[in-house]
Amino acid sequence: MTKILAFSGSTRRNSYNQAVVECAAQAAKDAGAEVTVINLADYAMPIFNEDEEAEYGIPERAQAFKQLMIEHDAILIASPEYNSSYPAVLKNAIDWASRKAGDEPVLAAYKQKVVGLMAASPGALGGMRVLVVLRMLMQNLSCIVAPAQVAVGNVADKLDESGVISDEKTKKQLANLAKQVVDLATKLKSE
Repeated sequence: MTKILAFSGSTRRNSYNQAVVECAAQAAKDAGAEVTVINLADYAMPIFNEDEEAEYGIPERAQAFKQLMIEHDAILIASPEYNSSYPAVLKNAIDWASRKAGDEPVLAAYKQKVVGLMAASPGALGGMRVLVVLRMLMQNLSCIVAPAQVAVGNVADKLDESGVISDEKTKKQLANLAKQVVDLATKLKSE
């Protein structure tokens, strides 16, 4: 069974992006994948610093996050847009997961992983600009980024009172992305 790790680049309580990635994660489950949804708030890591890495090694939570990435075939990421880019907490987690430990292959958490990208924003563009730079980053790490991507604009209007995505058009877009990720990852896994 194809295994997918899903998380957002936000650690905010009631995060719009966490709601979006959870909706996509459910769609990936419905498409036949085994999905693990996490919150980066549970994997607090120090800011990456090579001197500290050399002295203390990879922090426990950073290693746990990286291990989850290694154990999954694909990744679903929903990111807020901060000044036309991704938030520092997301970049920091990505950086720590790129670090080689022991006899792991280089970029073990990323090579040949299928990635599905989403963004959400209370604004009309839905975080569309972050998708460009996040796609470039993940491709540079040897990931296979799904052609589809979803930018959810005016996201606050697309949630029910419990903070779950309820807008049918948005749910369909997220389901299409999730299915594309599941299909690509399943095909790669079988080769």
